[in-house]
Amino acid sequence: MSEPDSKQREWRCYVRDMIEFSERILSYTDGIDLEEFVSNALVYDATLRNIELIGEAATHIPNSRGLYLD
Repeated sequence: MSEPDSKQREWRCYVRDMIEFSERILSYTDGIDLEEFVSNALVYDATLRNIELIGEAATHIPNSRGLYLD
């Protein structure tokens, strides 16, 4: 998501970004339980950051009327 002008970027690219961020979260958290997740600051922070990025990307997806959420 390093495009200089995000309004010119095709909204489908943001959907692909969201999928990639979700896959990262799954790879970071695969095989660990809640206790380990919470106690591992690196995994915890990386997961939260990717959740933030998903939310940011979602603002560039038009709703069913073609309007953007931002």
